[in-house]
Amino acid sequence: MSRIGKKPVELASGVSASLSGQTIEVKGPKGTRTFTATDDVTIAIDGQTVSVTPRGSSKRARQQWGMTRSMIENLATGVTTGFKKELEIQGVGYRAAMNGNVLKLSLGYSHEVNFEVPEGITVTAPKQTEIVVEGIDQQQVGQVAANIREWRKPEPYKGKGIRYKGEFIFRKEGKKK
Repeated sequence: MSRIGKKPVELASGVSASLSGQTIEVKGPKGTRTFTATDDVTIAIDGQTVSVTPRGSSKRARQQWGMTRSMIENLATGVTTGFKKELEIQGVGYRAAMNGNVLKLSLGYSHEVNFEVPEGITVTAPKQTEIVVEGIDQQQVGQVAANIREWRKPEPYKGKGIRYKGEFIFRKEGKKK
């Protein structure tokens, strides 16, 4: 039994959900998001709550039950508060700056890295060593943050690179003389 799937999703005030077949559409102050569930689950909207129940007791139906409920909750969270990933840059001379829709990164390469920000995502650089990625789609926010981090992953000897805020990098000891 899915403990996650049993809980109904409570929609905040100002958020509305509509169902057409297996596709649920959630509208809120930040925008509109949709999700299409598989035929293994049944979605029901009752006022300001959305509940998900499995069709049958197969393993796939039970898997889709919890996953569908989580996806619907993420839609509701995205259109109300949105999602945010914060990145830190560490290293001498490493810095970031926004220039229109392009994030300019100086990461120790012989050239500047120009990262084009995709549609629906907001990237800001409040300080030269901080990057904030925001949006209403959790998957897209995480993917953009991972793509930025990919340019210079934190290395274990000096800790230089782009890391998530609060991420711990296991440090290695250097060579002995």
